[in-house]
Amino acid sequence: MAEAAVQVDSRWLPDMEFIKQELQRQDPTLLSVGVALIVVLLSFVLWKILRGSRISRRAVLLVGVCDSGKTLLFNRLLTGTYKKTQTSITANTAAYKVKSDKGSSLTLVDLPGHESLRFQFLEQYKASARALLFVVDSSAFQREVKEVAELLYQLLTDVEIQKNAPPILLACNKQDISMAKSAKLVQQQLEKELNTLRVTRSAAPSTLESSNSGVTQLGKKGKDFDFTQLPMKVEFLECSTRDSKEEDGDANISNVEGWLAKLVW
Repeated sequence: MAEAAVQVDSRWLPDMEFIKQELQRQDPTLLSVGVALIVVLLSFVLWKILRGSRISRRAVLLVGVCDSGKTLLFNRLLTGTYKKTQTSITANTAAYKVKSDKGSSLTLVDLPGHESLRFQFLEQYKASARALLFVVDSSAFQREVKEVAELLYQLLTDVEIQKNAPPILLACNKQDISMAKSAKLVQQQLEKELNTLRVTRSAAPSTLESSNSGVTQLGKKGKDFDFTQLPMKVEFLECSTRDSKEEDGDANISNVEGWLAKLVW
């Protein structure tokens, strides 16, 4: 067996010696240029692959708990007009042309906010998510903070979402209402609540943790949680889908439109 192996290997020796001699004959400058061209070509191919993967994810998922204003924001972005809405029981999808000179478009997907439906539709659309637009009812945030944090925690610890790392905007909606919390306060309270959830979940029995293979660690161990620890960029903005004086008046969503425009290359 050893002799056979030596014979097989020895058949390659003349070819290897030929290649070695040919390389030694070449001008070093030409070799350098050749290597540089190969590196550039490989870099271009890798860039095309990564860009193609990103372009294939064109959906912006509107998520949030019930009555946060997702569907009205969805309609405002598409038509600019007010439309009475009701709790969604299925996903709404539509092409959205961004407000920029590029004239590019994204697909807006309004996911149901009801607890019994939200994750069913999230599983269906998360692989195509270019970004997540998480809508928060700023006027009801104080009483809904735990539910909002729970939903956000499940999104942020999802393995596929962490892998793709889509940018996330938390749109603090209903700023036209006097009791609405500011974006800064919403961020601070969510960081505290998410930190508490992380501690609680990490203390759960290992059998429960290991049974959920679709969940990963949130933030950095040994440090209080904040959004800068995440692999994706998270931003907070204030907006209002209604006018403070009349519900069908002008909306204040220009900053959301600006964020959507930045998603397009």
